[in-house]
Amino acid sequence: MASKNVVEFTDTNFETEVLKSEQPVLVDFWAEWCMPCRMLAPTIDKIAEAYAGKVKVGKVDTDSNREVAMKYQISAIPTVILFKNGQVAQKFVGMKQEKEFKEAIDSLG
Repeated sequence: MASKNVVEFTDTNFETEVLKSEQPVLVDFWAEWCMPCRMLAPTIDKIAEAYAGKVKVGKVDTDSNREVAMKYQISAIPTVILFKNGQVAQKFVGMKQEKEFKEAIDSLG
């Protein structure tokens, strides 16, 4: 994990950390071998910095956490899902700009 503000989510802690979170949660579904995922990582880190204390930001390694990946039908990575109150608020598939994530987070109010 590159940033101190980016949490690692797993099949084990997903419900507690994401679904039961008081704050909105931005989850980056990725894998070690995925080049676009690696290219997206600095953007995810920036979001984590910018929204520290307001939004929880984390990553799920889809190779080692298949349950969560299957539950949210992750068929292509990177996929980033924004959760609010345990529900999917917005889903992004593929490379996206920092601006798109920020707009989605800001629109949650």
